[in-house]
Amino acid sequence: MTHILVVDDEINIRKVVREYAEFEGYEVTEAENGMEAVNLCHENDYDLIIMDIMMPRLDGYSACKEIHKTKNIPVIMLSARGEEYDKLFGFEIGVDDYVVKPFSPKELMARAKVVMKRNAAPAAPAAQEKFSFEGLEVDIAGREVYVNGEKASMTPKEYDLLFYLVKNKNIALSRDKLLEEVWGYDFFGDDRTVDTHIKMLRNSLGEYRKFIVTLRGMGYKFEAD
Repeated sequence: MTHILVVDDEINIRKVVREYAEFEGYEVTEAENGMEAVNLCHENDYDLIIMDIMMPRLDGYSACKEIHKTKNIPVIMLSARGEEYDKLFGFEIGVDDYVVKPFSPKELMARAKVVMKRNAAPAAPAAQEKFSFEGLEVDIAGREVYVNGEKASMTPKEYDLLFYLVKNKNIALSRDKLLEEVWGYDFFGDDRTVDTHIKMLRNSLGEYRKFIVTLRGMGYKFEAD
């Protein structure tokens, strides 16, 4: 049975998430702060963590970083704040999704399904595995990117986004298309998720950010010969 850890200092939030998760057939364990979540993850394995950011003893971001030192468990963050900075920081430390309170429990469960499916599914083999654009080298099979000979350090979602853009180079891709193909979202996606990761990816690529072209009002394109 799929096992979800729900972490929030608000008992009513935990109760609502538990009810909807159990209705979907998931087993649920609750924790009321980040420290308790870290201890539970040391002792148990979970398929997903749904965790609030602002909590006593240990906040969600710190708990996520501590858990990811030993366990590769996908995390959906809950927060009353929706600023881009908060999302950027969360994605940089490996958060898989970010849901702003107040939220729809049905949408949260839909996002949970997508996140768990994405983390469980093996990557499809690419027809072409290595690409080179000036000083930018992209090795899809090896999940490595080199910028002027130096290995880039990026989040898993930055790699996924770059690989999809490269495999579809010179093709205009809408934000909805990127959400559907890279994140697995359809109706439940958020355009700002794409924009935030594009900003992170451009920073990681340095001077080769020029290959990622913004299509105003539409989306993005990896433009190269």
